[in-house]
Amino acid sequence: MEEILRLFPIEMRQAIQIKIAGRWHLLQEIRFRLDQPIEFIFDKHIETIETIRPEKQDSIFVVNQLSEFSLYRMEDELREGYMTIEGGHRVGLAGKVNTRNGEVKAIQYITFLNIRIAKEQIGAALPVLPYIYKRNYFNTLFVGPPQTGKTTLIRDITRLIATGWKNVAAKKVGVIDERSEIGASIKGIPQHDLGPRTDVMDACPKAEGMMMMIRSMSPDVLVVDEIGSRKDVDALLEAINAGVTVICSIHGRDLIELKRRPSLTSLFQQKVFERIVILERHTTPGHIHRIYNQNEENILQKSRRLSDEMDRSTSSYRHNYMDGV
Repeated sequence: MEEILRLFPIEMRQAIQIKIAGRWHLLQEIRFRLDQPIEFIFDKHIETIETIRPEKQDSIFVVNQLSEFSLYRMEDELREGYMTIEGGHRVGLAGKVNTRNGEVKAIQYITFLNIRIAKEQIGAALPVLPYIYKRNYFNTLFVGPPQTGKTTLIRDITRLIATGWKNVAAKKVGVIDERSEIGASIKGIPQHDLGPRTDVMDACPKAEGMMMMIRSMSPDVLVVDEIGSRKDVDALLEAINAGVTVICSIHGRDLIELKRRPSLTSLFQQKVFERIVILERHTTPGHIHRIYNQNEENILQKSRRLSDEMDRSTSSYRHNYMDGV
């Protein structure tokens, strides 16, 4: 975790190293707030370091480390409110915002940071694959509130489709990674394993990126994280009409909530998604609550818990899931 520790001044770095020793795999976030205790969010609880509270010069140090002493290099990130660092970790930024003509220009004084620890969970998507595949992959939507494991599953599904699994051959996958969360690319190079047949359009707006990827890389499957706008929906429909399978995610709690959003109306009217996977908050990311088919019937087998399978080795894959398709 050197790529994270290097962000902090030496005294703070040492305190964090002692605090987290041997528990990095359980850590989800480090919250840095001016004049407040540093907060550590673990899988099942929260801890703080009360004796060290960041001051203004500490905030300046962290920002300099993030930008490599050049805020100009962070211009896009300062406008979007986040950046990705080596290792795939995402740093959320907040503070005093500068606007121009009602639009965000940059965050001028960064006094709040959220370091989200990137974790690859190889094999996490194995239990759900038979639900979204039958001779070909289904157009699939993953739905869940923040921190339910949508990106974790999307990432592992990408890897498995591009690598092949069981007797299913690998396919060409195109990833539109607008927020650099799926591949966590640094200078165009994914930090996560996305499989050998995956191409990534990093830091590119989803709507434009989908069309660019289809024209330039002819993917069999298109993977997109966090759709939502009308432009995203229009591009998604174009992609599907072009014969490309789409696997994507969206923030939400359930189908009822999604159907209230005007931008998504056409997707449900046309029954675009053949599978809709509903996630819920759990200590294990990617906990499946329901899986709907095109007719909005729940096909998730109640007799077996997907979360139990996710916690096991990838070698413990079960054939029973095929009955759910």
